[in-house]
Amino acid sequence: MKLNTLRRCAAAIAVAGSMACASLPANALDATAELGIGSDAPSLDVEHWIQDGNGFFKPVTDFKDGKVYVVEFWATWCGPCIMSMPHLAALQNQYRGQNVQIVSISDESPEEVKEFLEQENEEEEKTFEEITSAYSLTTDPDRSAHEDYMEASGAAGIPTAYIVGKTGKIEWIGHPMGMDETLEAVVNDKWDRAAYKKQYEQEQQLQQAIEEISMLAGAGKFDEAIKRVEEEIAKTDNEDLKTNLKDFRYSLMLSAGQVNDEVISYYKKQVEEMKGNPMALGQFAYSLVGVSQQGGKLGPLADLAIQNLAPAVDKAEDEVKPLLLNIMAQLSQIDEKLEQAIEYQEKAVEASNDRQQKRMELYLEELKSEKESG
Repeated sequence: MKLNTLRRCAAAIAVAGSMACASLPANALDATAELGIGSDAPSLDVEHWIQDGNGFFKPVTDFKDGKVYVVEFWATWCGPCIMSMPHLAALQNQYRGQNVQIVSISDESPEEVKEFLEQENEEEEKTFEEITSAYSLTTDPDRSAHEDYMEASGAAGIPTAYIVGKTGKIEWIGHPMGMDETLEAVVNDKWDRAAYKKQYEQEQQLQQAIEEISMLAGAGKFDEAIKRVEEEIAKTDNEDLKTNLKDFRYSLMLSAGQVNDEVISYYKKQVEEMKGNPMALGQFAYSLVGVSQQGGKLGPLADLAIQNLAPAVDKAEDEVKPLLLNIMAQLSQIDEKLEQAIEYQEKAVEASNDRQQKRMELYLEELKSEKESG
């Protein structure tokens, strides 16, 4: 679990007031799983090897001493997996000739994979076959590799990557976009597996607690959820995790409608740190809309968000501007400032493209109707 997981969970609860965090990140794992850090990496029994690094790599069954491997699980329908492909290719090219091999495994049919590879990635202006040609791309329809890795480690989703070190042990498990520093350390014999294992196990235990807390919050039992977070804060000696847990606690308090002086002071500091960042301010403002929709009271936080977001909108990308203006309009309506809400929504309509405009106009009509009705 990455350290920003708690921030994502906190934001999700604030927006939805529901079990949003119960659906954990792709690399969320079971702390009691049989495959973990330091385990012997299971042999690979992969049926179809589709890409081989332009002839550079051979199929792998058993891991050779002195070599480093990345075993990554993906699928053609998985957006984050597809987004990771250029990064995996870049890593493989970076370590080409240094006894590092990336093996990416799907569980789909070879026909499905080959059909996907023929498609073009518009951003890269290359086909996916060209992009993934740098590393070993495979598919294993009988799912034997998935059972040995994904199921054995309790991984909840894809993409998930496993770094297998020079002695055939699992060194690291996580999202492939977050493995660069670890891979470099493993290749250069600077990786402290024991220290990481301790941190990893702490994070897995905490993750289970977060799942339980999320379920309490989803059931509207915010007082119990807040109490559990406070217990976890008292237990952990990891300062990064402690900071994230405190963030989580304040988000739960906000979702519970506990907008007291402590909460207001905390979010004033948060907004101060976000100044000049329209996306961060927009996310905060949107989370407040979600809290209000779930019946929470915002107090002065609505005005705080609007006053700080308004001067930052011009710095946002054109496609994002109408969305930010729309959020400010919603907060103004919540704050019972209809004139201000209409003004922001008119700007949102004006800034919208054809795809956005109709939805923006409908909300503008709603605001005007509310004003006319008194």
